[in-house]
Amino acid sequence: MENPQLIDSHCHIVFKNFDDDLEDVAKRWREAGLVSLLHACVEPDEIPAIRALADRFSELRYSVGVHPLDTQHWDSNTLQVLRTAALEDDRVVAIGELGLDFFRESNLEEQLQVLRPQLDLAGELDLPVIIHCREAAEAMLKELEHRNCSGLCPKGVMHCWGGTPEEMRRFLDLGFFISFSGIVTFPKASLVHECVREVPEDRFLVETDSPFLAPVPWRGKRNEPAFVECVAKRVAELRGQSFETIAKQSTKNARNLFELP
Repeated sequence: MENPQLIDSHCHIVFKNFDDDLEDVAKRWREAGLVSLLHACVEPDEIPAIRALADRFSELRYSVGVHPLDTQHWDSNTLQVLRTAALEDDRVVAIGELGLDFFRESNLEEQLQVLRPQLDLAGELDLPVIIHCREAAEAMLKELEHRNCSGLCPKGVMHCWGGTPEEMRRFLDLGFFISFSGIVTFPKASLVHECVREVPEDRFLVETDSPFLAPVPWRGKRNEPAFVECVAKRVAELRGQSFETIAKQSTKNARNLFELP
């Protein structure tokens, strides 16, 4: 019997630690039933290499954007670079990963100066956003709720969810999807486990965030797209549903948000 179809809604395989065995990595993700991968972008210099990966692997779609910890890559030309990249290739299905991160930095104003034009661009191009939000939920919600009042809040996903159920509800109220990563397999991630149990069935995704955050039993090692199967299985356990149900629903949700084939 074939594995259920899965989508890894967020990965980074452009990194050098995949250079030596990427064909083997692809073989494993296909064996695990992955039909699509969404490759996130953290800064514009990555775009040509990610595009080349999409040429190489037909199941890959990607985003273009600047990560909140990569604000040094933002200059007067960056917005046009992102706009052009998105318009030139219909495999670009999102803007991001963008957002706020106060875990490693405290430069709110600088991060906002990079975040806001990208949110505007997503609205202009009618593309969803992939949001990185770490230790910054209140500031992120303030920005998005303000935009929502003006009808200018884009659709999108809170990637690699690590927040509280209350925070999740506020992002859901704004129309966002919630994406769960290998964190759901960590025994002490009780708040994330609560979120998994509570999230509506039509509003969750699964991801690896490869090469980071490998799920149990690979914790501490390089993560890879095939391991999204472990994430989906743990989500199924937490929700008291079958793996097949979770695989089917998360795949449907990812296709709906990113208009994947």
